[in-house]
Amino acid sequence: MKALAVITARGGSKRIPRKNIKEFCGQPIITYSIKAALESGVFEEVMVSTDDAEIAEIAKGAGAQVPFMRSSDTANDFATTADVIAEVLESYKQCGKEFDAVCCIYPTAPFVSATKLKNAMNLLEEKEADSVLPVVKFSFPPQRSVIMEDGFMKFKWPEHALTRSQDLEPFYHDAGQFYCIKVNRFAEQKKMVMEKTVPIEMPELEVQDIDTEEDWQIAEVKYKVMQEKGRS
Repeated sequence: MKALAVITARGGSKRIPRKNIKEFCGQPIITYSIKAALESGVFEEVMVSTDDAEIAEIAKGAGAQVPFMRSSDTANDFATTADVIAEVLESYKQCGKEFDAVCCIYPTAPFVSATKLKNAMNLLEEKEADSVLPVVKFSFPPQRSVIMEDGFMKFKWPEHALTRSQDLEPFYHDAGQFYCIKVNRFAEQKKMVMEKTVPIEMPELEVQDIDTEEDWQIAEVKYKVMQEKGRS
């Protein structure tokens, strides 16, 4: 299976300026994704899709390829990950290169490792899946969530107000780290989470959305704990 790793890293992050190359535990955060992809040994090429010259130079310095720059159409706030991947695949096709599978890795995913990527790509093939992605269990049962109404709190689902947590069905969400996809199925469905998606459950320690400065600080603490445990 001929596979491509794509790290998506536009330059226009708003909430954390220059987020994709901000220093994380001693090095630009994007380099963790690049290193994991290169060390996995499962990709024909590891590339960074960006519209930013500085990001491109840092990516190249870390060993990634930047064969073309991202267009303005996929560098705005409204472009989806699927839009970016579709553009990358079409650009490679125009250069005479095609792939059977793509692994889209986010640039702010320091918890991604070579082993995780290798296992995910193996699952993609072994399970004959359309896509594979890491998920994490909600730490508190959504069935016992509350809402605010006229200034007062009420249970969204009152029938579960007294249900023990262990008796409720576990809910999961996308860990926001990477997506491994079959190119032919992506061409048909035009989305990252497809009909036959295989999840890989991640422990909460190895997952952190990074949208604010506080998130960033929490992620660094988690990363250091992982290093101490030998899990990075």
